[in-house]
Amino acid sequence: QVQLVESGGGLVQPGGSLRLSCAPSGFTFDNYAVSWYRQAPGKERELVAAITGVSTNYADSVKGRFTISRDSTKNTVYLQMNSLKPEDTAVYYCNARGYLWASGNNYWGRGTQVTVSS
Repeated sequence: QVQLVESGGGLVQPGGSLRLSCAPSGFTFDNYAVSWYRQAPGKERELVAAITGVSTNYADSVKGRFTISRDSTKNTVYLQMNSLKPEDTAVYYCNARGYLWASGNNYWGRGTQVTVSS
């Protein structure tokens, strides 16, 4: 079964850190752009960070605080989140969009809750 599995969410105090993980089941991340999105209550889903090969990009709101990375040996993409703020509270979703031979494939995880609160 093809799916994405996120993990690492939880409750953290402002200023704290969390690391989210995204691992595919049934395929590998070869020829996939992998992104993290988030959706807060009452708001639209927004792009947080993306990685394609070695190229990365970030939303302005998380630049300098979040880092997206890929470990090809573990077939996993991470989102390291530092200096967390209450406004980072949201459900975080992993997305994998294929290119080249994987073009047309687009997978979403079920999401993991991140809550930043004292």
